[in-house]
Parts: sequence; structure tokens; C-alpha cells
Amino acid sequence: MSESKLYTPISFGSIEAKNRMVMAPMTRSRAINNIPNDLMAEYYGQRASAGLLISEGIAPSKNGLGYARIPGLYSEAQIEGWKKSTDAVHAKGGKIVAQLMHVGRVASAHNMEEGAEVWAPSPIKAEGQVWTDKAGMQSYEHPVEMTKEHIAIAIQEYVAAAKNAIEAGFDGVEIHSASGYLPNQFLATNTNQRTDEYGGSAENRSRFVVEVTKAVSDAIGSDRTGIKLSPGMEFNDIKMENPKETFEHLTKELAKLDLSYLHVVRIPGWEQSDAGFDVMKDFRAWYPNAIILNCAFDKESAETAVDGSSSDAISFGSKFLANPDLVERFKNGWELNTPDQATFYTADEKGYTDYPFHA
Repeated sequence: MSESKLYTPISFGSIEAKNRMVMAPMTRSRAINNIPNDLMAEYYGQRASAGLLISEGIAPSKNGLGYARIPGLYSEAQIEGWKKSTDAVHAKGGKIVAQLMHVGRVASAHNMEEGAEVWAPSPIKAEGQVWTDKAGMQSYEHPVEMTKEHIAIAIQEYVAAAKNAIEAGFDGVEIHSASGYLPNQFLATNTNQRTDEYGGSAENRSRFVVEVTKAVSDAIGSDRTGIKLSPGMEFNDIKMENPKETFEHLTKELAKLDLSYLHVVRIPGWEQSDAGFDVMKDFRAWYPNAIILNCAFDKESAETAVDGSSSDAISFGSKFLANPDLVERFKNGWELNTPDQATFYTADEKGYTDYPFHA
């Protein structure tokens, strides 16, 4: 039997990956004082056998910080800190991109720097709470509605962070437009109640995402720019009316930018509840370049998806978290380590760099 395409090389724009197994971006909360460190470099270096590593969400500015111990890419110290991780990955022949994550309204002031503000498309507070090291669990802040000036500033912050990512040695960037964070807040109808050109229609609600993505791709090259979307995901208090109309318009606009890849989180079973929207089929029809799909895949379902051309590559989250040698384990049929959820967001090496490689 021939080897699955899952283990064969692929090009994401100008990024040459040695296989089609991608490490999904995962918040790990080890960046003390929001600065990447040696422990993080060890973690990413351990997982360099992935075809592509996508970093945890990185704040493009102090306004983008929302969680405890989240790394940034807006200071010299952060750039220098990230060089340790990119060097560690490249030393083992791996490729890594920086995921730029502006959390928007999903934030607590206790996790933000002095002078930072919580911004959102509309002044609508998110339901829920977030952990803070300073004060324990805290409700989300009431956000400031972004003015046109705020929007222009935010776009330039993405651009500056993308340039900093390249300086730090990343092979590219991924714009996080999923999971209820700022770009997703512009897309969603319950978080975007604007009446200007950034709200209302699918075209208008997509405008911020398209403008951010174009500005970043103009700055560092479309061949080094990817984007992540999550149709149907209501994480972080997100709801969207007529999602097919919105994602079809957005994806066709993104296709014009000739990006390196589109990363789609598929919610199992969701498209059956939304008449006529088949994530795997429709995104393939709307988007001509590489598609990375995430949907709780195991070895068999991932191989089937790639071999059947439903997706060009597959991203894995907790499986890579607990198995630094996941590629080798899949190829050889070896048993997997079990992820320890209690240590997902703690501050030290336990449940981070101490998962064993296969003997």
C-alpha cells in the first residue's frame, strides 16, 4: 500500500513544508510578562517534525492582549524572545508561522498593560469570564466602540506585528479571524451592530478582515500570509445570521489576495444545521489555494481527508500538544500520549515540555 499524501511535502505559498501535518495554534500561557522565553523555544523545537507549526495566538499590540501570559510581537524584547523559538524550529528543519491574535472585547484589564484599551466593533460586552493572575476569574470588560481612527490604527498594528514576525525569523503569519476574537467580532451579527461601511451587509462586515489581510500581505507578501476562519463556532459569545452568505463573500474576497493558505476550523455536524452549507465542499469551491482543515481528526480520518482531496493539509491541536513526535507516531502506528487538560494554561514545564517522545 502506498504512503498517504498526509506525509508528503506541500507548498503553502513560498513556505515549503515537509509534510501535511500542521500543528494548530494553541494558547499555552507560558510567556511571563508577555515575552517569549527559553521554555517556549524548547516546546516549539520539540515539535519541529510537523510540516508547519502555527504559533499560539500572539498579540499584535498591547490593546490585543486579553489572556494571562500571552506573548506579543510589538516590542524589541518580544522580537528577540521569539528568535529563540524560530531558531529552535529551523535548526531541526521545521517551518513556523506567527498567528496574530487581537482578542478585541474578549479581555480583562487585569491581563493588559497600563494604557491599553478594550476595543470592539460595537460597545457590546461579551458574556463570560476570563482567568487573571492578578484577581482570579473576572468578567469581560465593556468594550469601546472602534472609531474609523481606531480601525486604521488596528490595521497598522497588524502590519507592524507582521513585519516584526519576519524580523523574528518566522516563515510567515496567520491572521486569527476565528474563535470570537476581533476580526470574527466584525464578521458576527451579534457583535457588529455598526451602521457605517463596516457593519450591516456581509460585504460590510467582511471589510475589516479583508483590509487587515490585504495590508499584511502587501507588507510581507501574500505568499507568507495565511488566515484562519471558524464557521459555526459560537466560542466567546459569537453568533452569526446567514453564515453562508458571509463566509462565501469573505472567502471569495480572500481568494483574490492569493494567500499562502486558508485554515478552516470545521465544527463537527454544524453544517447539517445550516441549510446548504457544507464546509468541506464549499470552501474548496470558493478558495483555489491550499486549505488546512481542523476537525478533531485522528490518523485515519486525516489520511482519508487528504488522500481524497477534501483538504490539502490537516491541523492537530491537543494531539501535537501531548505528542511532540506526532508525525512519527502516526506513520508508525504508535500509541499516543494523553493530553492533560489541567496543565494546558499553567506557567511552567509540566504538561508543556515534559510529554515523552516514543521510546
